[in-house]
Amino acid sequence: MKNFLTVMLKELRESFRDRRMMLMALVFSPLLTPLLMMGIITLGVSKEKEKLDKELVLAIEGQQHAPNLVAWLRSQGVKVKAAPPDLEAAIRDQDEDAILAIHPGYSKAWRANKPAEVEIVHDSSRMYAGTVVRRVENLLENYGRVAGTLRLVVRGIHPNVTAPLRVAHRDVATPESKQGMALMFLPYILLLGAFLGGAYIAIDATAGERERQSLEPLLATPVSREAIMSGKMGAASVFALLSVLLTMLSFKLSFGFMPSDTGLSFDLSWLNIAKLFVITAPIAVLGTAIFTVVSANSKTVKEAQSWFGVLILLPMIPTIILMVSPVKDQLWMFLVPLLAQNQMLVRVLRGQDISAMEWSIGLAGTALACALLWFFASRLYRREQLAISA
Repeated sequence: MKNFLTVMLKELRESFRDRRMMLMALVFSPLLTPLLMMGIITLGVSKEKEKLDKELVLAIEGQQHAPNLVAWLRSQGVKVKAAPPDLEAAIRDQDEDAILAIHPGYSKAWRANKPAEVEIVHDSSRMYAGTVVRRVENLLENYGRVAGTLRLVVRGIHPNVTAPLRVAHRDVATPESKQGMALMFLPYILLLGAFLGGAYIAIDATAGERERQSLEPLLATPVSREAIMSGKMGAASVFALLSVLLTMLSFKLSFGFMPSDTGLSFDLSWLNIAKLFVITAPIAVLGTAIFTVVSANSKTVKEAQSWFGVLILLPMIPTIILMVSPVKDQLWMFLVPLLAQNQMLVRVLRGQDISAMEWSIGLAGTALACALLWFFASRLYRREQLAISA
């Protein structure tokens, strides 16, 4: 244990001397990531709110075919204007978000009590135009509902005859679960930060020292190679955990500065921060162990860093799969590293309980993976080729 602590402190001291890396890993990343995410959320909500509150200006083609509809739209606060000659070009050129085209046979179908055709011209690939399209759809649906009700009343039929079923909603979502849905990006950020937080130190401590030819004198000391490797892994893990903790604290502070006019309110309690930290801690060790194994098999830092493109996908896969195809939590999931942490993080953010069995299996499964990787890395550290530089 003494040798392990000595090596770990030595690696931490050398890492903290690199001011540029310290600024990037412990200042810019923990601070800028929450600020960037909060900025994106605030901007998106404010833009959506602006679209909803702004006066709706709607270009309509064929206004003469449906004067009553046009007059009704004006009574609802819609500013009606003439449509451009080329509807599709106006949408493609982003001159208009949506255009209402009234079919020439509208009046004939209306008088015959048949469905009258109108068309909303828009570009579904432009996300910011979706709010305008939904507003137009709601207005047209309301007009159709009012007109249909009046037709029934004129014929002496009560409107409830055509509505045999009344659907009501009972939303059992809690404020915590709604907050968790809005913070679905947070598990991904925490897992990625924990997994990659100590990667550079792990690579530099093995592949870097091997390239600088400073690893051979260290391995020649009476200290066991397992203690040397464990000390290096411990230093990288401490660094990763420190980065994750600073990220969590930065998110908590950023939530306090969320503008009130957005209608969003986020809060990370200190208890939840503690839970999130306990959940992500094994991932910091797991990521460090993986990069230690990679570094021990690489002769240079550049060769070790070439694995980044592949390994960075590991913490992303569970989050992406569950976003595309969400499934009900199963007990076996808590045995799979990264998948277990993703499920547990989501539950904490949604305010849901995690049973003692799920805690035990989730932490034990990742601990077992870390132990296997530690054993494999210790075998690599016992190779004589490890001390030979490129």
